[in-house]
Amino acid sequence: MKKIRSKDYKIDTSINLNDRDTLDDFKESDKKLKNELEEVREKLGELQDTIYAHGKYGVLICIQGTDTAGKDSLIREVFKDFNTRGIVVHSFKVPTELELKHDFLWRHYIALPARGKFSVFNRTHYENVLVTRVHPEYIMNENIPGIDSVDKVDDAFWQMRFDQINAFEKHIAQNGTIIFKFFLHLSKGEQKNRLLRRLELKQKNWKFSPGDLKERKLWDEYQVCYQEAINNTSREHAPWYVIPADRKDGARLIVANILLEELRKYKEIDEPELDDEIKARLDEFKRQLESE
Repeated sequence: MKKIRSKDYKIDTSINLNDRDTLDDFKESDKKLKNELEEVREKLGELQDTIYAHGKYGVLICIQGTDTAGKDSLIREVFKDFNTRGIVVHSFKVPTELELKHDFLWRHYIALPARGKFSVFNRTHYENVLVTRVHPEYIMNENIPGIDSVDKVDDAFWQMRFDQINAFEKHIAQNGTIIFKFFLHLSKGEQKNRLLRRLELKQKNWKFSPGDLKERKLWDEYQVCYQEAINNTSREHAPWYVIPADRKDGARLIVANILLEELRKYKEIDEPELDDEIKARLDEFKRQLESE
């Protein structure tokens, strides 16, 4: 098995998504990859307990990708060994009436992880520079002062929104949130295969929506928007990782390894020690219990 290194997927310079692989095959069987994932996620689960006990950092994990990229199943498999008290998954759909009465980052801000906990965003605040950029008419629902026509949703508007996202992420990073942003990079051919499976397998039919085909026709536009979002917002404190997603088992293993490698770099994260007075009385407490 080749060594998975986070730096091979981390974006620290401008990229062209067409030059990035959508398949990292590993030349290993599905069983081998699943066994490797089990080992890594067990270590992640142990590390989660330490982060929870340490209580000074929250961890935000952002998952983006086109329809069928494997977001739901990745979240299910990578975080299977986590204690549920320390992790919350948020799936962001079309903004509600209440959410539209606030700025576009509000609903994401209130879903941030408390110190010691993990939050996973299944689709993220980046929908606001992806879906809305492909469909700028959606911006009209936000009732932004000065934006009274689609014509005003121009390049300057999107650059402003990138700047706002960068400021948001810098602020939360400076206040103890460790940020990971994963783009599941799927090929158009593999998306076609996965959509066909949704149609062919009865137990998968419920996942299919005719809207998936409408959005698929806008594939090239979405790829440009993903690329520009990544290039404008990958920062050292909030890096993007582009994950080859044509093989689900491989994508899950890569994400799990990146999380483990990067979180282990925080050497100050450790279980807190007992108060000296309590520590000195451990034998006494033990005798009390044994004498019951």
